[in-house]
Amino acid sequence: MTSAKYRERLPQRSNQLFLTDGGMETTLIYHDGIDLPCFAAFTLLKTAEGVAHTRAYYTRYAGMARRADLGFVLETPTWRANRDWGAKLGYSRAELAAANRQAVALMADIRGEFETAASPMVISGAIGPRGDGYNPSQMMSAAEAQDYHAEQIGVFRDTAADMVSAFTMNYVNEAIGIACAAKAAKMPVVISFTVETDGRLRTGETLEEAIACVDAESGKAPVYYMVNCAHPTHFRDALKAGEAWVKRIGGLRANASRRSHDELDQATELDAGDPREFGRLHAELRRLLPHATVLGGCCGTDHRHVEQIAFACEAVA
Repeated sequence: MTSAKYRERLPQRSNQLFLTDGGMETTLIYHDGIDLPCFAAFTLLKTAEGVAHTRAYYTRYAGMARRADLGFVLETPTWRANRDWGAKLGYSRAELAAANRQAVALMADIRGEFETAASPMVISGAIGPRGDGYNPSQMMSAAEAQDYHAEQIGVFRDTAADMVSAFTMNYVNEAIGIACAAKAAKMPVVISFTVETDGRLRTGETLEEAIACVDAESGKAPVYYMVNCAHPTHFRDALKAGEAWVKRIGGLRANASRRSHDELDQATELDAGDPREFGRLHAELRRLLPHATVLGGCCGTDHRHVEQIAFACEAVA
């Protein structure tokens, strides 16, 4: 087992602002012209050229954080690196485990190059849904989800990963299963829900209801929660400053576009929105969410959006 640096005490739980990256997959596809089968960025790790491209993507953000004396969360490019998606991409389970380990090792290399005392850098093993990130068409029980995701979490446990983060969770049972699997593995875990334009999960729950349910069923296993893959205006009105459940939200990775998930699924061109407006909206959200110390982007965002978040939010940090 490789010793993790921050697993016992995650520095982003302080008041310091931490950045993370933007929409990796949309950046690679639309800006860099790279084909990502099944939206799977981890497949780039198969070649030296792909590794170099992945490193360049992350170092741009890590350098931004270091120059601003902000923390940074290095999320591995492994959102699709679970069993079912790996099988669709032709990976054996052994090859998939190796890819997850390689992703963490790359993040550790980048941390070694960019981290300073003023800019701590946390390695997070990124986990995605078993199915579609927008539409929970095939839903598991919490027990099934725990069994399914325990495999990837177990791989991360035996690396230098400080934590695991589950993104685009669109129904509660899968989130509960991941939280319980991480708890059993003694890994700090973050659960990030995605919501529709009405601020609710696809299955109808409010963020408040979803967070309360996961907390109740997992014994408050998540270190904190996030919201990702939705525009700030989609969930802003669902937040009520000062309420206990809102204090559980520790980070945001929003979409650049105001479009719905169904509209984004049908889109053939990237909607990058307005990076400056995106930054201003995050400054407003920070006033509602003082515990949200981890800020980055999701679909359609890139370094410009994260840079504007840093500019706008440092004033309210």
